[in-house]
Amino acid sequence: MMEKFNRTLRGYNPAEVNRFLDQVIKQVEEMVNELKVKNERIIELEKVEQENQILRDKLGQYERMEETLNKAILMAQRTSDQIRSAAQQERETIIEDAKRNASRIVNEALLRAEKTEYEASMLRRNLNVFKRRLRDIIESQLEFVDDIEKIEL
Repeated sequence: MMEKFNRTLRGYNPAEVNRFLDQVIKQVEEMVNELKVKNERIIELEKVEQENQILRDKLGQYERMEETLNKAILMAQRTSDQIRSAAQQERETIIEDAKRNASRIVNEALLRAEKTEYEASMLRRNLNVFKRRLRDIIESQLEFVDDIEKIEL
């Protein structure tokens, strides 16, 4: 804004010029203060922006960590499912083997029992034959003794 001064004998009116300079100084001081406030605000905003950037970086880091953890959890679940499936298959195999072994053991035991029964039956038959033969021998010996007694008379 251009100020017009009244002329006096030696130039412009000094009181008017001084008032004008005071106004200019006041306006310049206000502008300087506004600039300081704005600079401080800019510095604060830059700090906030830096903090926001740090927070965004951390958020990105946490999101990557979350993604990694989710992948790890998914892998753990898959591994758990695979282990569970393998354990189920192994359990079924063990049960089938145990059934086959139990069946084999029962069959072997039945065969041994039949063999033992057969051998016991053979022993009983042989014992009966032995008893009959022994009885026949003893009876024949008794007859012989009876015959000897008859001869001595």
